[in-house]
Amino acid sequence: MTDDTGALGALLLADARLPTGGHAHSATLEGATAAGLTADRVGEYVRARLATTARTEAAAAVLALRAAGAAPAGAPIDYGPVQAAVAARTPSRPLREASAGLGRGLARLARRIAPDAPAVAALDTAAAATPGLRPLRPVVLGALGAVLGLTEGQTARAVLYDDAQTVTAAALKLHPGDPLTAVRWVLDAAPDIEESVRRATAVRGPRDLPAGSAPLIDAWAGAHAHATRRLFVA
Repeated sequence: MTDDTGALGALLLADARLPTGGHAHSATLEGATAAGLTADRVGEYVRARLATTARTEAAAAVLALRAAGAAPAGAPIDYGPVQAAVAARTPSRPLREASAGLGRGLARLARRIAPDAPAVAALDTAAAATPGLRPLRPVVLGALGAVLGLTEGQTARAVLYDDAQTVTAAALKLHPGDPLTAVRWVLDAAPDIEESVRRATAVRGPRDLPAGSAPLIDAWAGAHAHATRRLFVA
């Protein structure tokens, strides 16, 4: 990677065509829809996630980015504290497994584009911190941010935008309608995204990682995991 990759790298991570398996996930919108969430409330759902679960992931990705950049040349990088902190703030087992599944796709991408980068090689330290759980999505996104030269703000914004666009893309399948409405939902959430970028980049360490409660999302994810008919994995 080169020093001027950051802006392009941010666009890459924000691209809905990124081959990481995100198209198979709805950010729990399918579970919420099954529980009665209507199309006119999708925008509210997007903003609720941006203030809770997505903000936690954005902050975790920033911390992983810092961990990769703070290690002196040749010194080991340890994602373990960030991985453990994210796992502790994700009480829903289906959501932890979904994050690990998305992390697996992102790790495959990272190893393809930068196989020798220390930030990528160190991903095993994340899995070691949580036996039985692969590196989680925000940790791998932080590692990718490091190899692509992203700033903290770009990394956080990519995480938050991806969460919003995952919901709105799923909404077009679950609540068929005008695709321009989905664009409006994301644009309306811009102030919420920027507020969460500010908060995510202000986090000092894993112990300060936000733990915004989203009990309904946890409950919907648990019910969705046992549904026999569904369009999305999670």
